[in-house]
Amino acid sequence: MSRLQGVAGRDPRAGFRAERTDGSTSVPQGLLKAARKSGQLNLSGRNLSEGKIQRDLRCCVPPESPRPGRRPSLWLPPCVWRINVDVPEEANQNLSFSAAERWWEQTDLTKLIISNNKLRLLSDDLRLLPALTVLDIHDNQLTSLPSAIRELENLQKLNVSHNKLKMLPEEITNLKNLKGLYLQHNELMCLPEGFEQLSSLEDLDLSNNHLTAVPGSFSSLPSLMRLNLASNQLKSLPAEISRMKKLKHLDCNSNLLETIPPELAGMESLELLYLRRNKLRFLPEFPSCRLLKELHVGENQIEMLGAEHLKHLNSILVLDLRDNKLKSVPDEITLLQSLERLDLSNNDISSLPCSLGNLHLKFLALEGNPLRTIRREIINKGTQEVLKYLRSKIKDAGPTQSDCVPETTAMTLPSESRVNVHAIVTLKLLDYSDKQTTLIPDEVFDAVKSNVITSINFSKNQLHEIPKRIVELKEMVSDVNLSFNKLSFVSLELCMLQKLTFLDLRNNFLNSLPEEMKSLIRLQTINLSFNRFKVLPEVLYHIPTLETILISNNQVGSLNPQKMKMMENLMTLDLQNNDLLQVPPELGNCVSLRTLLLDGNPFRVPRAAILMKGTAAILEYLRDRIPT
Repeated sequence: MSRLQGVAGRDPRAGFRAERTDGSTSVPQGLLKAARKSGQLNLSGRNLSEGKIQRDLRCCVPPESPRPGRRPSLWLPPCVWRINVDVPEEANQNLSFSAAERWWEQTDLTKLIISNNKLRLLSDDLRLLPALTVLDIHDNQLTSLPSAIRELENLQKLNVSHNKLKMLPEEITNLKNLKGLYLQHNELMCLPEGFEQLSSLEDLDLSNNHLTAVPGSFSSLPSLMRLNLASNQLKSLPAEISRMKKLKHLDCNSNLLETIPPELAGMESLELLYLRRNKLRFLPEFPSCRLLKELHVGENQIEMLGAEHLKHLNSILVLDLRDNKLKSVPDEITLLQSLERLDLSNNDISSLPCSLGNLHLKFLALEGNPLRTIRREIINKGTQEVLKYLRSKIKDAGPTQSDCVPETTAMTLPSESRVNVHAIVTLKLLDYSDKQTTLIPDEVFDAVKSNVITSINFSKNQLHEIPKRIVELKEMVSDVNLSFNKLSFVSLELCMLQKLTFLDLRNNFLNSLPEEMKSLIRLQTINLSFNRFKVLPEVLYHIPTLETILISNNQVGSLNPQKMKMMENLMTLDLQNNDLLQVPPELGNCVSLRTLLLDGNPFRVPRAAILMKGTAAILEYLRDRIPT
C-alpha cells in the first residue's frame, strides 16, 4: 500500500472537502487517477511551466490569460508532486468503493515524463516521489536542478537533455542506482565533484555542451558502457579513460582533439569509436581493441595510413577515413576481412591497391580523390563495379592476360560488335545502357555465352517491360540496374533472380510491386525513388534481408511501423519528398535504423530542427511520443 501518512501543516479536514481544481485543464483528473493505478504519468507536450506556487499546496495555480492567437502557458500543478501523498479527489466524491476503485491501494509513481514543456525550474517537492525510477524532463527551459533530487534514491534513468543547465548540483552524485543520465544539449562547462560515485551508471550522454576537460575520475565509473562527449570543446582525453573496462561506445566527434592517449588502445571492450571532426594528425594503434567494429575518424588531418594501424582491427566492420589528407592505402588493407564499409572520399589518393578488390565490401566511397588508375565511369557505377575492376587488374598482372580478353577481329560477328564483350569477360557485367531502346536485342543475351555474369545494366533506355530472357541469368546475377526507363510493372522473371542483392528501379512509372518479390531472399538494397508509389509496397516488409530502402520522390502517404520493426536488418530508409502527413511514433522503435531521411514531407512534427539533428534524435523524439 502506498504512503498516505499525514504531512506537517496539512489541513486534517482536507479529505472531507472538495479540493480546488484550477489548472486541471493542464492535468486532467482522469490522467492522475490512471497514474495512481499504473505508476506512470506522461505530461509531455502540454505547454506547462512552473509557476510561483502558493503556500497552500492543495491549490493549483490558475493559468495565465493567453494572448490572442497564442496557446496558454499552464502551470505544473503541485498535485503532480503530491500524487502519492494527498487523498485523491475521487475519494471525496464517492464514499462507496468497488473493488476496482480502492484509491487507498494506489501504486507509487515510478515513471514521470514532463518533457517538451516550458519548465524553468522544478519544485523541491520532487522529493515526495521517492519511488521514481524514470524522470524525463528533456526539452524544457531548466537552468538548474533542485538539491532535493538526492532523495530519488531509486532513480535509474534521468533525462534532462535539451535544457539550459549551466551546472549540476553535487546532490546528483547521490543517485547510486542511476543507470542512464542524459545531459546532451545544455550549457554545462564543468561537472561536480564526486561524479565517480555513480557506480551503477551505464549510459552517459554529455554531448553538445561547453566542456573543456573530462575529469580523470571518470575512470572510476565501473559500469559505464556508453559515453558520448561529442560537440564540446575538448582538447585532450585523460589517460585514465582506459580504465573503463566495460566501455563499448565512445563518441568524441566535433571537439578540438589533436592527439589520442595511447592508453586508449588498451580498452578491450570498445566496439564503437567516433573521432570525426577533430584535429587529429595521425591514427592511433589499437593492439588490444580486438572487438572494435566501427572506427570513425573522418574530417581530421590524418596524412598516413600504415600497416601498424590496421593489423589489429580483426573485427572492424566500418572504417570512416573521409576528408583527411591520405595519399595512399596500404596493401595491408586486405587484413580487414570483416570490413563492410570503407569511406575514403575527399583525400589525396591517386591509386588503390588491386588487392582491395578481394574484400567483401558493401560500400566503398572514393569521391573527391585524384584517382588516375580507375576511370570515372567505373567509380560512378558503384562499389561492386570498382571491386570487380580491381580484381580484374590482379588477373591482368598474370601471364594469361591475353587469354582473358577476346579481341574484335574480322571474324567477330556483326551483332557482337554492339555488345561490350570486354565488360562481359572482365567485369562480369552485361551492359546495354543509354541506348534509348524499347527492347534489349537477343544478341545481347547471346553474347554472354558461357561467361559468368553478376551484374546487369539496362538503365537509360525506353523499356516498358523487363526483358524475359533475364531469367536465363537467374543463377548468377546479383546486381540489376533498370533505372531511367518506362517500366509500369515488375515482371515475374525478375522475381526469379535468386542471388539478387541490389536492385535499382528508380525513375520509372511503378506504383506497386508483385508479392512474388518476397522470393528475393538475398535482396539487400532496393532503389524505388522517382516513381509513383502511394504507400510503401507491402512486399518489402516480407524481405527480411533488406538493409537499404530508397523510395524518395514518390507519393507515399503511409507506412506500417509495426511491420517495419520486424525488419531487423534495415539500416537506411529514405522517404524524402513524399506525402507523409504524419510520422507514426512507433517508427522510433526501429532501433536498427542508422539513416532515416524525412525531409520534404508535409507533416508538422517532427519539426525541421529535430530533423536536422539526425537519425538518432528523430528516433528518440518519436519514441518519446509513443502512448504509454
